[in-house]
Amino acid sequence: MLTGATLIDGTGAEPVKERAVVIERGRISAVIADDRPPADATVLNLDGLTLLPGLINCHVHLCLGGEADPVKTLGEDSAVTTAIKAVLRARQTVTAGVTTVRDLGGRDGVALAVRDAVRAGLVPGPRVLAAALGICMTGGHGWRFGREADGPEDVRKAVREQLKAGADVIKILATGGVLTPGVEPGSPQLTPEEIRAAIEEAKKAGRRIAAHAQATAGIAACVDAGITSIEHGIFLTEPIARKMAKEGIALVGTLVAPEAIIAGGIAAGIPEFAVRKSEAVRGRHLESFQMAVRAGVPIAAGTDAGTPLNPHGSIVPELSLMVKAGMAPREVIRSATSVAARVLGLEGETGRIAPGLVADLIAVGGDPGERVEALNDLRLVIANGAIVVNRLAEAPR
Repeated sequence: MLTGATLIDGTGAEPVKERAVVIERGRISAVIADDRPPADATVLNLDGLTLLPGLINCHVHLCLGGEADPVKTLGEDSAVTTAIKAVLRARQTVTAGVTTVRDLGGRDGVALAVRDAVRAGLVPGPRVLAAALGICMTGGHGWRFGREADGPEDVRKAVREQLKAGADVIKILATGGVLTPGVEPGSPQLTPEEIRAAIEEAKKAGRRIAAHAQATAGIAACVDAGITSIEHGIFLTEPIARKMAKEGIALVGTLVAPEAIIAGGIAAGIPEFAVRKSEAVRGRHLESFQMAVRAGVPIAAGTDAGTPLNPHGSIVPELSLMVKAGMAPREVIRSATSVAARVLGLEGETGRIAPGLVADLIAVGGDPGERVEALNDLRLVIANGAIVVNRLAEAPR
C-alpha cells in the first residue's frame, strides 16, 4: 500500500490528499483513506511526494539511439547489436518513469522481440506496443528501414505483412520528413487511395494506425480516411484541426525532435540536410501544435526518441516544451497519462490511478501539476506492479 502522497490521478481532476493506493497482484485494488491500512499490508510511506500514473511515450524508436546520425549507426550495426542496444534503451526508459511506449518503426522485428521479452519478465522495460516496419512509398521518407509499397493493393499486402509479424499498431509514412535525404517535410507521398487501403486493413484486424504526416495534403488524407493519430503534424490547418477535434483524432507533436537537431546542429555531427529542414519547419511546427490545442484536438505525448540527440528515457523535455507552447502543466500530464492511454487503446489497463488498472505508478518530489520539471525528481517507479526504482528514504513497513 502506498500512503501519504498527494494523488494526481491522470484525469485532470484536482489533486487529492489523505488517500492510499492499495496494490494486489500487480493491480490497483482500491484507493482508500490512508488512515485505514489493511492489517496485512506492506506500507510504503510517500509523505511529501506526489503520486501519479506511470508516464506514456506515444512515439519512440527503440532501434535508434539518439546519436548525431542514428540512421547511419543503425545501418552499420548488426541486427544482434541493435537488439542489445534496444534492450538497454528499454531499461533506460522505464527507470525514467515511462512505463508504456509505442514503438513506431525499427528493423528486423527488434521492437517486437523487446516487447515480448518485457512481457515475459526476461528484461526490465516499459510496456511496449510495436509497429514492426513503417510503410512508405518507394524512395519515400523512411525507405531505408521501412517496407516500400506502391499502389493500394501493395499497401494492403504490406499492412498484412506487419500484422503477420505481430504488430500491435500499424505505422504509415504519408509524407516527406526530416531524416531522409532527398525528401521534404511539406511533400505528400502516399496517395489518398493508398492511405485508405492501409487504414482499412488495420481496422479489419482491430489495430490502430499512426501516420507520420507533416505535409498538409498528407495530414488531410489521413484524417479523411479515419487515422488514429497524426505524428508531428507540422503543416496543420485550422479546418483539419477542427475535424481532428470533432472525430477524436489525436496529435502526437514530438516538439523536442527538431529542437534537439537545431540545438546540436552540424557542429554536433548531425547531417546538414536534417539541420536545414528542421530549421525550416520549426516555427510552423509550433504554430500547428498551438492550433491543435486551441481547436481541442486530443494531444498525446511523444518524443520521437532515438532521433538525433533525442535520447531514450525521460519524456520531461517534451512535456516542458508543451507547457512552453501554452498547455497547462496538469493538461500536459493528462497528455502523458490518460489521453495517451486512450490513443493507444489501453485506457482499461493504464494511464490513471483507479481500481482495476495495472499498477503503473511513479512518485516524485514537488508538484508536477504546477511545474512539470518536478517529474525529474523520481523517487519511486512501479511498472506492471513491480518496483523498478526505489529512492525512498524510509524502508517499507
